[in-house]
Amino acid sequence: VQLQASGGGLVQAGGSLRLSCEASGNILSVDDMGWYRQAPVKQRELVATITRGGSADYADFAKGRFTISRDNAKNTVYLQMDSLKPEDTAVYYCKIGLVPRDLLKFDDYWGQGTQVTVSS
Repeated sequence: VQLQASGGGLVQAGGSLRLSCEASGNILSVDDMGWYRQAPVKQRELVATITRGGSADYADFAKGRFTISRDNAKNTVYLQMDSLKPEDTAVYYCKIGLVPRDLLKFDDYWGQGTQVTVSS
């Protein structure tokens, strides 16, 4: 099983970015998906999560600016980020809970991280 995140980059304050993260491999089932971020010298923090049924939850800083969504057919989670601020600068990681067919055991899998840099 592999998670491939993409969509990060450099953007000016007020701009937008859309992150994607696809889980691939021999997957039996996929559960909750989420995005986290880690800024330099800070701990990793939750950005948003979404259940298989589409129920989303956001950190306070993300409410009203970020939108998480998913495509269950593609095992992919998205994060639309609007009105970006310099303080949103961080490495963004996706996390997907899933059961691989060969292991038949639920676990959380992490993507490799994608850098988001917001200039002022």
